Amino acid sequence: MAVPVSVRLDDQALQALRTLEATGMSRSSAIRRALIESAERIHRHSALAREVAELEADEADRAEMAEVASLMEDLRAPG
Repeated sequence: MAVPVSVRLDDQALQALRTLEATGMSRSSAIRRALIESAERIHRHSALAREVAELEADEADRAEMAEVASLMEDLRAPG
């Protein structure tokens, strides 16, 4: 179901819309695509943040990272 929406665009948003329209997209398609892609980026960022938090909370994983870092430091050539 399509729902009409009215927005006021500032200069930056209007320029972005013109750029998308220049690719041959209709105004409606360009706006829909931009909204969907923006929401997908937010979801990916949130998922990545959750994964990082889980890894940081994993004591065994943190201990292994410290061990690898120590090993890498030992293997580093004297400088």
